[in-house]
Amino acid sequence: MAVVIERSVEFPMVDLANIAYFPRIYDLAHRVFEATWPEMCGVDYPTVLGELKVGFPVINITSEFKAPMRYGDRISAHISISHIGTTSLVWEYRFINQHSDLVWTSSQTTVCVDMDTLKPTPIPERLKTGLNNHLDGGVTDE
Repeated sequence: MAVVIERSVEFPMVDLANIAYFPRIYDLAHRVFEATWPEMCGVDYPTVLGELKVGFPVINITSEFKAPMRYGDRISAHISISHIGTTSLVWEYRFINQHSDLVWTSSQTTVCVDMDTLKPTPIPERLKTGLNNHLDGGVTDE
């Protein structure tokens, strides 16, 4: 089940052609990623990093730019999970504008790391339960 987060394309995100500059799209995706944690797992991302002492850096990204995102567009960012492993997750992003046009898709693999050592570590059960609830037609390694 996807979590939907609404965001606007703001002026600092666009280039002279009035389209979102691609690194800013990845920044927006990360902001959406952080915003999903309370709904998915009942905990905000600062708590995941600071108290649970785990992080989820991206190790692989594939993306398709389907249509321009322009200044003032309202983006519905749909994020779900297609795979849950012992230490990794695959996040699926679909950005849709206010005209219902699919403008960007991305599949991003993250790995759960211990924040002290930055070494892969199993996803804590406290988080895995919530993440499993947002597994969208994918698989989990148990």
